[in-house]
Amino acid sequence: MNRVKKAGSKAPTAHHEENTVKFTSRLTLVAALLATAGFAHAQTVLTVASFKDLDRSVQAAIPLYKKVHPEVEIKLVALGYGDHHNAMTTALATGANLPDVMGIEIGFVAKFAEGGGVEDLSKPPYNALQYKDKFFKFAVAQATSRGGIFAAMPADIGPGALFYRKDLMDKAGVTEAQLTKSWPSFIDAGKTLKAKTGSFLIPHASAIKDIMIRSGLKDGEGIYFDGKGKVLVDSPRFVNAFETAKQARAAGIDAKIGAWSNEWSEGFKRGTIASEMMGAWLAGHLKNWIAPDTKGNWRSAGIPGGVNASYGGSFYAIPKGAKNKELAWDFVKFMTTNKEVQIAAFRELDAFPVLVDATNDAFVSQPIEFLGGQKAREQWKATAAKIPATEVDKLDPVAQEVVNAEFDKVLEQGKDVKAALADAKKAIERRIRH
Repeated sequence: MNRVKKAGSKAPTAHHEENTVKFTSRLTLVAALLATAGFAHAQTVLTVASFKDLDRSVQAAIPLYKKVHPEVEIKLVALGYGDHHNAMTTALATGANLPDVMGIEIGFVAKFAEGGGVEDLSKPPYNALQYKDKFFKFAVAQATSRGGIFAAMPADIGPGALFYRKDLMDKAGVTEAQLTKSWPSFIDAGKTLKAKTGSFLIPHASAIKDIMIRSGLKDGEGIYFDGKGKVLVDSPRFVNAFETAKQARAAGIDAKIGAWSNEWSEGFKRGTIASEMMGAWLAGHLKNWIAPDTKGNWRSAGIPGGVNASYGGSFYAIPKGAKNKELAWDFVKFMTTNKEVQIAAFRELDAFPVLVDATNDAFVSQPIEFLGGQKAREQWKATAAKIPATEVDKLDPVAQEVVNAEFDKVLEQGKDVKAALADAKKAIERRIRH
């Protein structure tokens, strides 16, 4: 509107002009306050559901994300590993209490994908496969179901490593070369260690079985099933794994203690267990809460026999029933394709980056004090580059459960290895039919 002074109107006085300025200023201030208040209430809330430890990656990323999206409030809901995945399974089945972004571990990717409750990120508007060459190739395969659904974006990986107590090995006269040369050499080293120090080499013989069933795989193959869904658990790969683990038990080198138990962590603290085979992330757990007082005594080495395998891995999925899918996708991309965010997670909780470019950061070459100054991240990076792109199947958890049950019968009841694996195959095939 044009403000034209009408003919005959009185010219404004100085006092009138001063009051007008004050009134206008007050209006401006009130408007600004209202706008600010409105902005605060209008913030978009993005709900991210995660499990413990992975939630620390999200916490580390929130300040970085707020820099580019100050209008977004991240509501992080974190539960223990089992409780979280049970809650997500229920939420996807019922459509209730769904988050916008769902953190999931590798063992649940195929199950959630084939269940139909999460978005296929390979399709528009996501087109996530445009980023696949930025990631370690095996992580892309892990995120893809047998039906071709790209169910989740990979966030971190777990290149396998052998963590061992160098002080105990030195005391026993055992070298790293003896530990890594071959499985027979590994078992012999364990016998020497036990005789000289009284310590067990590994917590449980199943550690050998678990890594050996992942050895010798080629791109496109699965651990328990081939590309057509055929059950593979009676193959020479499984026979060798069972037999070698059985030999380890007979040699007395395992403490017969399951992973993640109180006895397991106490064994590392007290030095009664001298090594463990897991993902690179175990270094962070040992340092932060399992055995912090053993700083400097641990080293990282390759898996015996030159096996290159992945232990675990974390992913982010978007439920089909999510309320803020566009923003959820933006956040998922931020967590998985942003180099700064990936490195922040690496520093915070030793979550090895899935983004190849992030592993070129100088941080990778820094010595790790807990590992006696070893530059172990370079070793983990080399392993990650060699891990085959193994297929996942929604029935992998079922097959794993059946195989583990039969393995226990071999160790505890003396059941014949081939008979145990034949029974495992029948049980898995029966579960498939039903």
